Amino acid sequence: MASGLSVSLLFVSMLLSAVRCRVEKELSPECKAFLYMGTPPRGLEHHPVRYICQFYNKKPRYVTLYHSEYRIPIYSAYTFKRTDGERCVDVPWMYEPQLSTLSETDEMQPFPRKYIHMNFEDSQAILDDYTNAIHYERGTLNPDEHQDELDDKASTYTLTNVVPMVPVFTNIVWSKQEHIVRKRLNNYCRGTAHIVTGVTTSGTRIRRDNLDRIAVPKYVWSAYCCTDFDHNTPYGERHKFPSFAHYALNEDVDNNVVEMSVQKLKDFLEKTMFFSKDFQIFVGDCTPPAA
Repeated sequence: MASGLSVSLLFVSMLLSAVRCRVEKELSPECKAFLYMGTPPRGLEHHPVRYICQFYNKKPRYVTLYHSEYRIPIYSAYTFKRTDGERCVDVPWMYEPQLSTLSETDEMQPFPRKYIHMNFEDSQAILDDYTNAIHYERGTLNPDEHQDELDDKASTYTLTNVVPMVPVFTNIVWSKQEHIVRKRLNNYCRGTAHIVTGVTTSGTRIRRDNLDRIAVPKYVWSAYCCTDFDHNTPYGERHKFPSFAHYALNEDVDNNVVEMSVQKLKDFLEKTMFFSKDFQIFVGDCTPPAA
């Protein structure tokens, strides 16, 4: 009996290890490709977070640092694709099986129409959390507007890439800035642009069934790094390379986007609850390699 139990426990342990291979403490090489110099932002490791290598249709698409207690991503890191900005339509919202108690896949999956969500609602947001959250909409950190291929666009529609955003903020203020960055990188970035988009929180939560469910971001921030850029970029845009950053308040008012250097964004974020003094978005603040 004891021997059989040991074998069973060993099998379950091996199975869990296999199906959780994409939810990692350290990222695999194929997922590090979405990060500048293969290095994730530094200074967040002490929080109860896990990396998710976001897989869709058998390929890695981007990386998320996910906070299972707050049920939101702290950031999503991705490579920008030159695109005309067309939005993806009719894509079902998905969840992350890797965060559930047991999964047979390491790919994001559409929410079942009649799903039993008890297996994964403790560790991540579900559609029910947003049903009565009339003051917020689902805002993606890696937007489909910054992706080109249909599968890359579709992969952004997972709740592990979503934070609650005020409708005016996400539909007007933040989407406008995503469009500005898209045009800038389309026009002047010649190589690969790495983008990290994240949030800070202030304690506000979306509640469901009298329980705190989803943390609401206070600020949303983003930074890009493109070391191979057009050195004939117009003067008004030239200082925004190789890197630049911005943030905005996730509210109905006083939500103007503030653009700044990556270093100044770091200084701003270090004053918030999430970021330590050794916080770093890009290695060397995205200093171009020596010629």
